[in-house]
Amino acid sequence: MLKIGQHQTIQQKLTPQQIQYLKLLQIPVIQLEQKIKEELEQNPFLEEGLEASPEEVIELELGENQEVGQAVKQELVEEYEETTQEILPKPDDEYTFEDFVKALEDEDSTSFNKNLNEENEEEIPWQPPAMESLEDKLLQQLAPIVNEKEYRIAEEILGNINDDGYLTRSVEEIAEDLRLGEKMEVMPEEVENVLKKIQRLDPPGIGARDLKECLLAQLEVGDFPEDKKTLAIRILNEAYDDFMKKKYDELMKRFNISEQKLGSVLQIIQRLNPKPGEGRAVIQEYIVPDFIVERVGDDFVITLNEKNVPMIRLNRTYYNLLKRQKKLPAEIKDEIKKQFARAKWFIASIYQRRETLLKIMRAIVELQREFFETGENLRPMIYKDVAEKAGVDISTVSRAVNQKYVQMDFGIYRLRDFFSEKVNTSNGTEVSIKELKEKIKQIIEQEDPRKPLTDDQIAEILRSQGFNIARRTVAKYRDQLGIPTARLRRRIE
Repeated sequence: MLKIGQHQTIQQKLTPQQIQYLKLLQIPVIQLEQKIKEELEQNPFLEEGLEASPEEVIELELGENQEVGQAVKQELVEEYEETTQEILPKPDDEYTFEDFVKALEDEDSTSFNKNLNEENEEEIPWQPPAMESLEDKLLQQLAPIVNEKEYRIAEEILGNINDDGYLTRSVEEIAEDLRLGEKMEVMPEEVENVLKKIQRLDPPGIGARDLKECLLAQLEVGDFPEDKKTLAIRILNEAYDDFMKKKYDELMKRFNISEQKLGSVLQIIQRLNPKPGEGRAVIQEYIVPDFIVERVGDDFVITLNEKNVPMIRLNRTYYNLLKRQKKLPAEIKDEIKKQFARAKWFIASIYQRRETLLKIMRAIVELQREFFETGENLRPMIYKDVAEKAGVDISTVSRAVNQKYVQMDFGIYRLRDFFSEKVNTSNGTEVSIKELKEKIKQIIEQEDPRKPLTDDQIAEILRSQGFNIARRTVAKYRDQLGIPTARLRRRIE
């Protein structure tokens, strides 16, 4: 039965100022630089220069009413500083990512709010510039050995290769695309012929339709001993399933070879590249740290790496010029007020971002002091620990550490790497899960590849070292490390 009634609900709603602050808080320093430059271009009330103090902001707003007494000015300054703090989520307000997205969706569709809606919290990946695409590299190699028609077929093939380097459409479909799209008479056999040439370029195996074809292409063009190359190709062509399942006894029996001979052939196959696409681009990798932590005596000096971030202030000249225009239409005056308010809030958001990040970084250094001193013994730490230490809410910590790095004496580290759950040891101490995963990795690296350790055996070794851990937990962490099961780790040397 359908019932109609009324009920009250309490909903959190983020203000545009809080949304702006949270957006700025979660982006790394290299994106902050870009964001400020964009804002300088869009808002005439902002200009580069030494940052404005609250007194300068109030003085600019007063304009011609400079006869107001000092007491009133001071009251206005205090009010401005107090309202500036409103952009910060209160410590007892646990804003979730869903609240954040909902607030963005509820905003008006002004240009200001469109800028705020551009990205989601976890979807702001910064990519360094691509120096040369893989397609360009391959086409340069292909140009001297194909005609004009084959070159165009090659372009179509390369446009259908995924990031791992595999072809995502059949040769029949590619031929059909060229016939329908460009009225080009192309047969599937012609596409297949060009594809074979592409697969033997550098990197070899590119454009393969499956792993078997990818490995075979690399073997055919690779510089390997002829007898071992021939046997490797036979194994892949005639016993691919046994090879993938590591049924080595079956392979030795089928090809009538010794264990030593099989081991030498498998070493060749295992050195081949299963993902020749490698991201499809040659990328210049570099990281810009957001924080710099330096040891000075017994203390740590923490600074934000903002040397390339423009300093901004309110544009006094532009504001005074507009204030002298007495006959401006009401709607223009309203727009001017909105732009001016937006400029003020943007400056305040930058300031509060800086304060919050430093507060959280100080808390991380205090909680992980031993690691910052020695580069070792990372202790268990979760977002709640830092939130309590810094006096902010957990969601603020999550956004603050998003995609940010810190430079210290021992290198550059991702902030998220400092967080880890804990595992209790038999003597009552606590160890971070990150450290436990590292121990599992070390145990596997030291195992006999001919007789790799099972998860039960790894758990037993860890228990003998004082870690209270079950086999299924070892299996979970091993999977997270990307390490296969014992059967698939087995190798013949």
